[in-house]
Amino acid sequence: MRIVMMATGDIAIPSMQALHESGKLVALITQPDRPVGRHQVLTAPLIKQKAIAKGIPVAQPQNVRSPEALQSLRKFDPDLVVVMAYGQILSQEVIDVPRVACINAHASLLPRHRGAACIQAAIEAGDDETGITIIHVVKKLDAGDIICRAKMRLRGTETAEDLHDALADLAPTPLMQAVHALEQGQTERIEQDENLMTYAPKLTRADGCIDWTQPAFQVARKIRAYHSWPGTYTFYPSVKSGSDKALKIFPPVDVYANLVKPVDATPGMVLEAGADGLIVSCGGVHGGAVRISTLQPPGARKMNVESFFAGHKIMPGMILGMPESQ
Repeated sequence: MRIVMMATGDIAIPSMQALHESGKLVALITQPDRPVGRHQVLTAPLIKQKAIAKGIPVAQPQNVRSPEALQSLRKFDPDLVVVMAYGQILSQEVIDVPRVACINAHASLLPRHRGAACIQAAIEAGDDETGITIIHVVKKLDAGDIICRAKMRLRGTETAEDLHDALADLAPTPLMQAVHALEQGQTERIEQDENLMTYAPKLTRADGCIDWTQPAFQVARKIRAYHSWPGTYTFYPSVKSGSDKALKIFPPVDVYANLVKPVDATPGMVLEAGADGLIVSCGGVHGGAVRISTLQPPGARKMNVESFFAGHKIMPGMILGMPESQ
């Protein structure tokens, strides 16, 4: 079987390795090189670098739906196209190119968490489990029939970065199971239940702003779910400048669900500020608070609160949150 993989994200690297080791991978199609970092250095996707090192042919169409890209794909003469974290929407013409099937490895237990931010969504929703689902690709986003899937339990302490790596390692097993079944013509197609569908749209940096009116457990989930992209942040009133400054927040975060708070405590109020961290009041029916121990002020490195207090001042009673002017 001749397989072409379409992938860009690092999560697909172990799966590419498994396909390569099977002797069936004939090419990788990935996104074009992009400017990266402060100096905007043109950088190839890591999966491209890995593929070139293994002698795998690589194509990088600007638009995979263009006639030129279609012609390039057809030249690879694929029986199977495997898509994983590619980053472009496929046309029906692309889907129809392989002789056997076009399949996708998606990082959730579909139909739950269709969309780009499926890993973050599983953590933010407090799911007990997640996994990898192998589906047939259709034009509707992540809606194709299920071929197989692999599950993993969530501990409730993972960051999205942790879960990304765990799912990357999990993916080759169901993927190769699907490849073998397709090769033998033995696949079962399980239709997704649309009534169970949830959607996890692509995140932006603006999504990372913490809403302190949410319960403490939800604030903590968000901080874990958005690490390291898009990250979470709040604003604090700077005594030095007299204006509000952005403050990036990092895990781990401790939750005090039943903390007895002052009667005047409002969401976002700093209850304690010391070397052990910032304890911040949260909202919701049960309220509670979270303890933050690692943060990053503007123009500085990530640091613990003790280092932060050496050059900045946050005091009990201060209110964190979005400035009124924004």
